Amino acid sequence: MRIVIAPAAFKGTLSAHDAAAAMALGARDAHPDAEIIELPMADGGDGTLEVMLDHGFTSLSISVVDALGRPRSSRIGIRGDEAVVELAEVCGIAQLDELDPIHASSRGLGLAMLAALDSGARRLTVTIGGSASTDGGLGMLMAFGLTATDVAGGAVSPDLAGLGQVASLDAAGLDPRLESLTLLTDVDSPLLGPTGAAFMFGPQKGLAPDQCAWADDLLARWAELVDPSGAFSSTPGAGAAGGVGFAALALLGARRESGAEALAQLVDLDAHVATADLVLTGEGAFDASTSAGKAPTRIIEAALAASVPVEVISGRYAPGVTSLEGLASSTSAAMAEPARWLREAARQIVTKVAVP
Repeated sequence: MRIVIAPAAFKGTLSAHDAAAAMALGARDAHPDAEIIELPMADGGDGTLEVMLDHGFTSLSISVVDALGRPRSSRIGIRGDEAVVELAEVCGIAQLDELDPIHASSRGLGLAMLAALDSGARRLTVTIGGSASTDGGLGMLMAFGLTATDVAGGAVSPDLAGLGQVASLDAAGLDPRLESLTLLTDVDSPLLGPTGAAFMFGPQKGLAPDQCAWADDLLARWAELVDPSGAFSSTPGAGAAGGVGFAALALLGARRESGAEALAQLVDLDAHVATADLVLTGEGAFDASTSAGKAPTRIIEAALAASVPVEVISGRYAPGVTSLEGLASSTSAAMAEPARWLREAARQIVTKVAVP
């Protein structure tokens, strides 16, 4: 029996590599003779850089700030004149003990992009899932050289609070060394509306329902200022990372790609799945946002196209899938020992479907 194990990260608990290893142990518990292919996956969110480092990029340590402006060290990936910058690694939500959606910023991402240019890279791939902010990309742009001022000509803060004060922009200072920018997004959401940055993803970053409507209004005014033609706010991926996608598309000339598709090509997912007898995938929260472009959906599609059985493991309860909190009887117990319960989930699934 050949089993392909291709999870994404279980955010806040296990990396994709650690999740794959735990699932592989469970599969071997149930079927010791099985051929196990561990294929850690990502989609532009948490763990994307780690997968890229497995495929030709070299890690480089840099100094940045987290989503709340606190100095920290981080990593980017370098390969010749190419660099990979992962927002989640630099200033992601998983690094915060407490959410602060009003003051969270994408500024650290802009600093990391500058560090990549300082290293000699000129072509950047930026993966923008797992963000903590809904600042429309203002923080990233300000770090990258954009001047944003209020009605009195004063500087604004690089966050959602500052977004509501922006009255004018000067893009002349944007760093000219950037030759190309590719965005890998884990969702294909537009900037605005019920499936946009504020309403769809604001709650998981700490925005209350009334704040989501307020943030959407701020993003709409920001879009009118940055892109009067309206060409970019409805582009798939514009709503990724709280509007970082929109900012990069509109002012940095970025080209957007599905992170899940790009990583699937990188790890040769379809070829591995085509020769499998069973595929296991999963992520921390298998929910409505999963179908918006995240890795498990791409893996499920590959398995269905190849007529290979596929099973999903979720950290949280989700209809029709095995959940770690269900096995552990509580969310706290599952998060305390995620590898244990992920191993048990894989063991139970493989026991159920194994072919002698």
